[in-house]
Amino acid sequence: MTFRFKVYASMALLLIFAACSTVAVTGRKQLLLISGDEINALAADQYKEVISKSKLSPDASKTEMVKRVGTKIQKAVEAYMASKGNAKALDGFKWEYNLIEDDKTVNAWCMPGGKVAFYTAILPICTDEMGVAVVMGHEVAHAIANHGAERMSEALVAQVGMEAVGTAIGKDPAMSKQLLLQAVGAGTSLGLLKFSRKHESEADHMGLIFMAMAGYDPRQAPEFWKRMAAIKGGAAPPEFLSTHPSDERRIADINKIMPEALKYYQQP
Repeated sequence: MTFRFKVYASMALLLIFAACSTVAVTGRKQLLLISGDEINALAADQYKEVISKSKLSPDASKTEMVKRVGTKIQKAVEAYMASKGNAKALDGFKWEYNLIEDDKTVNAWCMPGGKVAFYTAILPICTDEMGVAVVMGHEVAHAIANHGAERMSEALVAQVGMEAVGTAIGKDPAMSKQLLLQAVGAGTSLGLLKFSRKHESEADHMGLIFMAMAGYDPRQAPEFWKRMAAIKGGAAPPEFLSTHPSDERRIADINKIMPEALKYYQQP
């Protein structure tokens, strides 16, 4: 091992150590090489672009439901983070909720900074406000856990190397845009950077707690996932499920953490 290699390796290890963060709720350590300000600003720009190119649902009732559920989940998240002394983690969040008219894309996502989009095709599977809360809690959890930033960090290191991450973000906006859209699952032709099963399971855990704190019965979550599993019918899974754990594993894991979630649930 050459001296130069040792120096580079040591620098990389120091950067990795300095960039470690802890996920709310689960306590998992993660690598974040992108600051909250950077990714929130990038997300706000890309969200605006996606919404401007999409057709928003003309159904005022359904749109209002998505916004209502989102606001309740938002308040639950803010209360949870404050209770843990971590309210500053939400600095820079500018929450927004939109319902996109698209009867083929069974999907929903939340960009960093609280930018949420639902597609109308997922609403029949939600069936009601409770089902929307399951999805909303899950997707918001991705943003709270910084999964998008984590995936972008991993991809940037793989593409340009540890020491060039900052330069890549500043000088290659096209790459940054593509990595962000892929990292949050915002689109229909993404294949490289969808959330890992680890991230999906973590979002299930966190989302269950957030929906419970928002006043939605977490025991309805397994029912939603049973309905989602039923639509596959042996064919390729819809985008929303493409990298999720198996249906049986997901439901079993959710039921295991149900007692924890129920501690946060106060039945109306």
